[in-house]
Amino acid sequence: MFKKILIANRGEIACRVIRSARAMGIKTVAVYSDADDGAVHMQMADEAVHIGPSAAAESYLIIEKIINACKETGAEAVHPGYGFLSENQAFADALDEAGIAFIGPGKKAIASMGDKIASKKLALDAGVNTVPGHMDLIEDAEHAVKISKEIGYPVMIKASAGGGGKGMRIAHDDEEAREGFQSAKNEAISSFGDDRIFIEKFVVDPRHIEIQVLADKHGTCLYLGERECSVQRRHQKVIEEAPSPFVDEELRKAMGEQAVALANVVDYHSAGTVEFIVGSDKSFYFLEMNTRLQVEHPVTELITGIDLVEQMIRVAYGEKLSLTQKDIKLTGWALESRLYAEDPYRGFLPSIGRLSRYKVPKGDNVRVDTGVTEGSEITMFYDPMIAKLVTYGKDRNEAIEEMGRALDAYEVSGIAHNINFLNAVCNHPRFKAGNLTTGFIAEEYPEGFHGAPLSDETYEKLVAIAVLVHLRSVSRSLKDVVAKAAENWIVTEGKEKSIEISAEDAKSGIDVKIGDRIIAVRSKWEPGKRRIKAKVNGAKMIAQLSLFRGAIRLTHGGAEVDLSVRTPNAAALAEIMPVKVAPDMSKFLLCPMPGMVVSVNVNEGDEVKAGQALAVVEAMKMENILRAEQDGVVSAVKAGAGDILAVDDVILEFE
Repeated sequence: MFKKILIANRGEIACRVIRSARAMGIKTVAVYSDADDGAVHMQMADEAVHIGPSAAAESYLIIEKIINACKETGAEAVHPGYGFLSENQAFADALDEAGIAFIGPGKKAIASMGDKIASKKLALDAGVNTVPGHMDLIEDAEHAVKISKEIGYPVMIKASAGGGGKGMRIAHDDEEAREGFQSAKNEAISSFGDDRIFIEKFVVDPRHIEIQVLADKHGTCLYLGERECSVQRRHQKVIEEAPSPFVDEELRKAMGEQAVALANVVDYHSAGTVEFIVGSDKSFYFLEMNTRLQVEHPVTELITGIDLVEQMIRVAYGEKLSLTQKDIKLTGWALESRLYAEDPYRGFLPSIGRLSRYKVPKGDNVRVDTGVTEGSEITMFYDPMIAKLVTYGKDRNEAIEEMGRALDAYEVSGIAHNINFLNAVCNHPRFKAGNLTTGFIAEEYPEGFHGAPLSDETYEKLVAIAVLVHLRSVSRSLKDVVAKAAENWIVTEGKEKSIEISAEDAKSGIDVKIGDRIIAVRSKWEPGKRRIKAKVNGAKMIAQLSLFRGAIRLTHGGAEVDLSVRTPNAAALAEIMPVKVAPDMSKFLLCPMPGMVVSVNVNEGDEVKAGQALAVVEAMKMENILRAEQDGVVSAVKAGAGDILAVDDVILEFE
């Protein structure tokens, strides 16, 4: 077995590979950029090698630097993780020439399957179901429009070397095809160093279901069930699960056998994933094959009991798989939620900053794959995913319930994050019913995310928790649970909601009376803690809490409420307090996220129309087109291409 391997990656996937290697008794080498100096993966490894500046194009994507790090440390093999160089044939060739093993598939598989155009042609020749499309390269924007018309809108414009949602756009008309082609091309060159683009038919109301394959170098190739990956935003997966609530044994077998047939055609060995788009009639079409470990591999590991990273290492060393297809059993259910550094309340814009608080949930059926810790810096240079929260249950309902509890318990401060959004999705009736398509998020949140709805019962429970928090904060003593200043209180949410309550002391908590209803809250919470675990009317409940503008902010189930607990006199005075009016910023185009200006498309004096593209800002490897909200005239241009901007920096000013 290998004695030392290098992980040519960063973040949670580097940490994940290190854990399996360590369990196998293999020493590990991490590589790191300037931005990752001191990062968790660097500290976990036995050795760490600095490979350059923060930008991936100057560090993690430089093949020579990875090879030199291997030679410097004596690493015998390289695990590429996912993204970066994981599906780069030139990288695999360079490792081979240097006598270093690549923990992944062979050259033939990388060359044919890593290129989406070549893979579709090969799949078609092999008799695998494929989506209609134009497999040849697209020359320019007008060529993209011509091809899109021939295929028929809507179409998907995709980077040939793409993955992870980068370099992908849906176009419904000629203008979107032009814009989508250019943005996909720019993202492709930035993320993968390859700007080739192809176009295929976009199947309406599809499910995204993928098959995990595992093959050795001795002729054995297995499929390890499927993963449902339909919950996506901007073609980037948000929540995955295994198995799929839609797939039956017959469909699983058909998709699995096609995936294995395709893998065999290219002499595949290692772990890989064949992605399919599946219609409501259970027809399925090949999308692409990822010749690497997938982000969502943990859900497959939990329901099969197979460590995919370990198997990849063993296969790369030349060992035979000890499993047969009959040995593959799917037991229970697993869900994965991707924790992103983004603000769902501001259109999911990327967020950067230092993690001032980072506490992960724990439990027998909870797994957190992460590459950060409290104090880590989230930068603009890399993908915004900072962790994967995975839960397991004996069935789907149990896995979902476990996910909800874990999300409520996850503490993150210092950056904006999508935990509330993930929680809202998991609690959504349509999600719970398993009625999923890749359009789920766009259909259920057409106006963006503004928090999860709260039932009257849950709202009253949060009111009761707020009362306990307030009274204990006032008394500052667990022995004197209820402040004696008043027995009657007014709980308000801004100036919109007001509830009269009374509270009585009780062992380990309080009893709150709302109307004719008694809500019993029992908790060991003490002032200073940012998470409260309680039994409310006998049921377990977890909520995050913080002070916000004089109110107690409680977060639970994807919803946030700001509650103020006051005496009747104080509540009356609060009613007449003036409200600060926000300044009018409609005359400015502000940068909505920290990032780099790719282009400014207008000049001083230009007339602009509502919806017109004004500028493009790149953040965390994604391009964002900023559009005019109304008609106007540009009076000043405050930023240009290449400028690094912070949130709310001015790009344009209007008359």
